[in-house]
Amino acid sequence: MTSRPSVTRDTTPRATPAATPPRRTTGTAVWLALAAVYVVWGSTYLAIRVTVETIPPFLSAGARFVVAGLLLAAFLAWRRGPAVLRLTGRQLASSALVGLLLLLGGNGLVVLAETDIPSGLAALLVASVPVWIVLLRRVTGDRPAPAMYGGVGLGMAGLVVLTLPGLSGDVQLGGVLTVVVGTLLWAVGSFSSGRLPMPADPLAASAYEMLAGGLGCLALGFARGEYGALDIGEISGRSWVALAYLVVFGSLVAFTAYVWLLHTAPLSLVATYAYVNPVVAVLLGALILGESVSWPIVLGGAVVVSGVCVVVSAERRPE
Repeated sequence: MTSRPSVTRDTTPRATPAATPPRRTTGTAVWLALAAVYVVWGSTYLAIRVTVETIPPFLSAGARFVVAGLLLAAFLAWRRGPAVLRLTGRQLASSALVGLLLLLGGNGLVVLAETDIPSGLAALLVASVPVWIVLLRRVTGDRPAPAMYGGVGLGMAGLVVLTLPGLSGDVQLGGVLTVVVGTLLWAVGSFSSGRLPMPADPLAASAYEMLAGGLGCLALGFARGEYGALDIGEISGRSWVALAYLVVFGSLVAFTAYVWLLHTAPLSLVATYAYVNPVVAVLLGALILGESVSWPIVLGGAVVVSGVCVVVSAERRPE
C-alpha cells in the first residue's frame, strides 16, 4: 500500500463531495481486509511472474481486470439491483482516473517489469509506496507525525537487508526503474482516491476502477503490438492457472478489499501492505520454489515488521 490528511469523499449520490470527511476506523473488519491484502497480494508477484511466461504483460493485466470488473459489477447488480452501479459524471471520471493510476500505471508497470526482473525484487521495490505517500502528504500541506518518518525509514532499512542475499535471474535497470515509476503512480492513485468525488459504494468504485484500468491495459497492449505476439495455443496451463488466480484472488478479493480500505481506514495504515508483501513473497518463494532462507532474510523480515508496527502505532496515537 498517522493522522489522515483532511479528505473529502462523496458519501451520497450527489456529484459534489460531502462536506464532512468520514471517520476512519481500525476495527476488526479493517484488520481482516488488511490480512487479505497482506497475504494475497504477497502471492500475486509469483502469479504475475508465471502468467507473463507465455502471456504478454499488458494483455494479461487487461484481461485480469476487465474480467474481474465485469464479474464484480454483475454480482453487485444481482445482489443489490442495477441502481448501485449508477454514478454521476464526476464519480465516473474519478473512478476511471484512479483505476488508470492504480492498475494501468501502478500494477501494469509492475507486470511489464516482471518480464525482466524477478518477482521478489519487484515486491521489494514496491515497498517504496509508503515513502511516496508520506511525501505526497507533505507536499499537500499535511504534517505526518515524526514517528511516521521513523517507521518508514525502519521499514526501508529492513528491505535493504532483505536484498543482501541477492535474487536469482538477471536484474535489468530498465525493469527496476519501471517498477519505481509504477509505485509512484500507485501512490498518487491511492492518495487521490481520498480527495476525489468517488462512488459512495466502495465495491461499485472497485468495479469501475478495474474496468477502466483493464481497458487501459488492453489499449496499451494493442499499441505495443502485443496482440501480434499472442498465440492462444502456446499459453501454458500454469499461466492460465496463474491468470485465474489473479482474477479471483488478486482482483476480486484483494483489490476490492484494498479499495474498501481506502474508503474506510487511514491511508498510512493501508499503505503498510507494501512492507508486508515482500516478506510474504520471500516466504512463498522459499516454500514453493525452494529458495533458501538466509539470516539476512530473517533479520530483514523482522525489521520490516517492526517498521509496520511503528507506522500503525503512530497512526493510532491520538494527536
